This record gives sequence, structure tokens and C-alpha cells, in this order.
Amino acid sequence: METLDQYRTIIKDLLYHYASFPPSHGDIDVEVIIDERNDHYELMYTGWSGPYRIHGCAIHIDIRNGKVWIQHDGTDEVIAEVLVAAGIPRDQIVLGFREPALRQVSDYAWPSGAYLSPGAAQRLPIFEKKPRA
Repeated sequence: METLDQYRTIIKDLLYHYASFPPSHGDIDVEVIIDERNDHYELMYTGWSGPYRIHGCAIHIDIRNGKVWIQHDGTDEVIAEVLVAAGIPRDQIVLGFREPALRQVSDYAWPSGAYLSPGAAQRLPIFEKKPRA
């Protein structure tokens, strides 16, 4: 339980850090949404930029079965690497925004029970060998 409390603290600190940067334009509010009961954490932008409505998630992180799931990373930095630098082990972070097959071939965790058949990683488009020009 102590480990999960450390993860929660790191995630909340990260969200409040990013929330401290005001949007560069428009009448936009930055909202940190924390639901500790369900281990759900988000950074949202809401408001107006001229005639355009702004409502979107910049960061969405959940804790599921003891692992930190990054559901959305809308930042210029790689949130997973920020979490690792803050002390969350790489094997405790799941890239939830990635297709399950791609999670298995990353350096990060992937939920037990997921299965990628032997050789499937090599068949994924990102692993295709392209002819040299």
C-alpha cells in the first residue's frame, strides 16, 4: 500500500506541476481532476480561444491493479519518462494509449494475460524493413 501511496503522490505532483503553466492564449482554465477512490487522475483544459470551444484532456493517468496506466499523454514531453525519473519503476508503467500488441515490445509494463504470438512483433508495421534508396 505504501508503494501505491508513493505513486499517487508522484502523479498528483506531476499534474499540479503541469497545471502551473497557464495556456499561452485564450480564456482557458486548467483543471486538475483527482479521484483517489478510483485512482483516476487528469489534467484538463476548458474554456474559449476566440470563437473556439476548448475542452480536452492533456494528461490522463489511472492506477489499475497496482500499475500506473498512462491513458493519454498530450504533452510535449514523454510523461512515462517523467514518471520514471520521479521514481516509478518502468515495469510498473503501462502505456494504455498504445495498442496492446505494441505495449509488449516496449520497455514498459504490459498487463498479465495479454498475449502476443511469437513473431507478431516483427509483423507490426513499425518493424517493417524498408528498402534503402
